[in-house]
Amino acid sequence: MDYGHDLLFGTFLTPAAANPQQVVQLTQLSEQLGYDLATFQDHPYQPRFLDTWTLMSYAAAATTSIQIAPNVTSLPMRPAPVLARAAASLDLLSGGRFNLGLGAGAFWDAIAAMGVPRLTPGESVEALSEAIDLIRELWAVGERGGVHGGDHYPVHGAKRGPAPAHDVPIWLGAYKPRMLRLTGRKADGWLPSLSYLQPGDLAAGNTRIDDAASAAGRAPAEIRRLLNISGGESAQQLIDLALAEGMSAFIVAGDDPRLLERFAAEIIPAVREAVAAERARTGLAAPGRSARAIAQRRDGIAYDDVPASLRETAVEPGDFAYRTVRSTYMRGGAPGIVLRPRTTGEVADAVAFARRHPELPLGIRSGGHGISGRSTNDGGIVVDLGALSQIEVLDTETRRVRIGPGARWMQVANALEPHGWAISSGDYGGVGVGGLATAGGIGFLAREHGLTIDRMVAADVLLADGSVVRASAEENPDLFWAVRGAGANVGIVVAFEFEASPVGDLGWVQLAFDASDLASFVRGFGATMQASPRDVTLFAILAAGRGGQPPIAQVYGVVDNPDPDTIIERLQPFAQLAPLVGQSVQLSTYAGVMAGAADAVHDGQGEPRFRSGLLGDLDAAADAIAALVASGASPWFQIRSVGGAVADVPADATAYAHRDAGFSVTAIGRGTTFDQLWDAVATHFDGLYLSFESRTDPALVAEAFPPATLARLREVKGRYDPDGVFRDNFPVA
Repeated sequence: MDYGHDLLFGTFLTPAAANPQQVVQLTQLSEQLGYDLATFQDHPYQPRFLDTWTLMSYAAAATTSIQIAPNVTSLPMRPAPVLARAAASLDLLSGGRFNLGLGAGAFWDAIAAMGVPRLTPGESVEALSEAIDLIRELWAVGERGGVHGGDHYPVHGAKRGPAPAHDVPIWLGAYKPRMLRLTGRKADGWLPSLSYLQPGDLAAGNTRIDDAASAAGRAPAEIRRLLNISGGESAQQLIDLALAEGMSAFIVAGDDPRLLERFAAEIIPAVREAVAAERARTGLAAPGRSARAIAQRRDGIAYDDVPASLRETAVEPGDFAYRTVRSTYMRGGAPGIVLRPRTTGEVADAVAFARRHPELPLGIRSGGHGISGRSTNDGGIVVDLGALSQIEVLDTETRRVRIGPGARWMQVANALEPHGWAISSGDYGGVGVGGLATAGGIGFLAREHGLTIDRMVAADVLLADGSVVRASAEENPDLFWAVRGAGANVGIVVAFEFEASPVGDLGWVQLAFDASDLASFVRGFGATMQASPRDVTLFAILAAGRGGQPPIAQVYGVVDNPDPDTIIERLQPFAQLAPLVGQSVQLSTYAGVMAGAADAVHDGQGEPRFRSGLLGDLDAAADAIAALVASGASPWFQIRSVGGAVADVPADATAYAHRDAGFSVTAIGRGTTFDQLWDAVATHFDGLYLSFESRTDPALVAEAFPPATLARLREVKGRYDPDGVFRDNFPVA
C-alpha cells in the first residue's frame, strides 16, 4: 500500500547537554546534506539532555530550510494549552518549518518523579485526543468564540492564537490499538520506530489507522506514515517499506556525521528514484485535500476544473490559509475559492475559470485594503493578484517605472526613494497598487503632482476574453481612458507604467486641534487649504469628544519642501484655526511617510458602512458636517484635499471626471441618525469617489460618473467586456 505522499528523509538527533553545539552542528549538516527534516528526542526529565524546545528554537535559527520536529513530545510534561502556543510561535519564527510530534507519555517512573500524576492507558488516550482538539482550536484564529477544552484541559474561554505560519501537522508516536485508532481519527501522521516493531506490526497498524480514518469520514491517505530507522537499512528495504507498507518519511537515528553523509549520498537518491518510477508506472497521485476540507466547499463551483496552473496556490474554505485570504481590511468575506495567479498567463486562466461561473460573484484583489470591500464576497471567486508585485525602473531619464498590481505602495515608495522619486499614492502604504491606480488615487502629493492615475503612462490590461493588450495614449486610447478611473469595469491591469515625480525630503505633519466650534473649523480648514501653495496637501479626521472632552480634529499630511523654515511657514495659517492640543512636524521622506503600514493579515468583520462624496469647497456643507460629527453617529469623518494639479487635467481626459472637486469626504457609521445626517451632508455633493463607498446601489454609478463620462464608459465596456465578466465592482453596464 503506497499512500502517495511525497518522500521525506530526516535525522533523529540526541539533544546531549555534554556538547551542546554538536547537535546544532548536526542539524546544520542535515540541512547541507539535503535532509528534509531534523527531529529531536524530548525527555525533559533527563538531566543529561538539553531542553528540546529551547534546542529546537536555537536550531531553527541556525538553519534556513530544514523542517524541525520533536520526536516525540511527551504530552504529560508539556501541557497542551502552553504547547499549542509554543508550537505556533516556533512555526512563526522559523517561517513555517515546524511539525509537532506527540506522544501520550513513556518512562512513567521518571515522569512521576517530577510530580505528574500517572494516567491509565485509557486516560492517556483520552488526554491526547482532547489535547489534539484543543491545540487545533487554539491555532484556529479565524474562528469566533472562546476555547473551553475538556476534562483534562478545562481552559474556560481561552483566547485563540497565535496562528502558526502553516498548517502544522500533528504526528503521533503510537503503538497500541487505541492509540492507532486515535491516529486514524484525528492525527496527520503516524510516527513509530522500526526497532520497536515486530514483523507484521506495520501492516496491522496501517489497517487499524485506515479503518478508524474511514469510520471518521476521512480518507486513509490523509495520514502520512513516518518511520524512525537506524540508518543501516538498504535502499531496497526502504523501497519496499515505501511501496508495500506505505511509509513516506524515513528518519535516521544517529549522531555520527559519517552515517548521515553515507545515507544521504547512497540511499536517499536510490529510494527517491525507484519510488518515483513506480508511481509514474502506476499513475498513483498524491493525496489531495482532506475530506474535512472538501466538505466545506461551496455550491456552484467546479473545484475539480480549476486550471492546473492554479491548483497549487488556490485556497478553498477548508484550507489552513483560508483565514488569511477570506476577508479584506474592513469587510468580512467567505469566498468559495481564492485563486492566486503568479503570472499573467495564470491570471488569464483565472479569468477563464470565472467565465465558466457567470452566476457567481467575482472579486479582483490587489492588496485587499479597499474600503468598498469589493475584493471579497460570499460564495464566489476571488482572483488575488498579490504575487504580481514586481517593481522595475525602465528609464531613469524619464523616471518611467513598471509596477505589478500586487505591489504595496510602501514597497513602491521604498524602491523609488534611492532615485529621489515618488508617485502620489493615497495615505496608507499597505494599499495595493492595482485598486488605487485604476480608481483615482487621492494622496498626500495630489495637489502638487495629481492623482495616481495622472502619473500613469501605459498599462498592460488582461481583458475578459483572456487576451492582453497595451493601453496608452497611442495604443487603445479609449481603454487607457477608461482604466484611469474605472479600470475595474474593463479588465485586469497586470502591469502599470508610471512616470514618477522628483520628490526629496519633505515635511510630515501631524496636528491635533480642539475643534469645539466644528463648523468654524471645517470652514477654516477648507479655506486655508485652498489658499495654500500646491506643495501642501493635508487631510483632516474629525471625531466627537468623549467623556466631556471637546471634539478633536486631527490634521495630517505633507508639505513637499525640504526646507524646515518653509515647512513651518506653510503651516502657520493652519495653526491659527483653533487651539492646538498636539503637534508633530518632522523632516522625512515619502517612503518614511508610507512606511507605517502594518503587514498583518486582513481580518475585516461584517459589512462596514462607508459613505463618500466630493465637494467643491467646504463652506456650504460645514454646518451639516459639524452636525454629523457632533452627533457621535460617525466615529470617523475624513476630509481629503484635492484640487491643485488634480484640476489641471481636463475633465474628459480620464474616466475620473470630477476634476473641479476641492475635497473628498468619507464617513463611517450606522443607524438611522447617521443616515439622516449623512443625507444632509450629501445635498451639497457633486459626485462621489467609489473607492470609499461601501453601498452597492447601482444608482451610485451615475453619481460617480457625469452623464457624458458614463455614456462613454458604457460604450467602452460594451466593446471590451460585452458579457459583463467584470460585474461586481460598480459595473457601468
